[in-house]
Amino acid sequence: MVRRRYSQQWELIYQYVKEARCHPTAEMVYQALKESCPTLSRGTVYRNLNRLAEEGAVVKMNFPVERYDGTLAPHAHLLCARCGAVADLSTVAYDGALDRRAGVSCGWQVARHELLFHGCCPDCQQRAAKTEKGAMS
Repeated sequence: MVRRRYSQQWELIYQYVKEARCHPTAEMVYQALKESCPTLSRGTVYRNLNRLAEEGAVVKMNFPVERYDGTLAPHAHLLCARCGAVADLSTVAYDGALDRRAGVSCGWQVARHELLFHGCCPDCQQRAAKTEKGAMS
């Protein structure tokens, strides 16, 4: 990872993404940090996140809205179709053999793959169950 000029804002943004488990959007990073760093601008957040992704310090995830992941090791994700929450799926091991099989089958040199499961998170399931229960009463 090649770093450019150090700044406190860069460090705050980087640490926030590394520690966040919510796979934040740029707006989420900005909202979380603006109180502790009043001089922080949205543009600074976007520029630094893109720079961090280009340098390989974080992973840019292209969902309907770009999100960022501080976990660099390959892993699967879950995406809630209702609320848009993103979570790591650490119980499913990354299958490097799949990369090799895919590469052999098509003649490509496959570096990695991304696995995304779509569904409904526990919070949305709970809200739906309460709504359903209320409608039956």
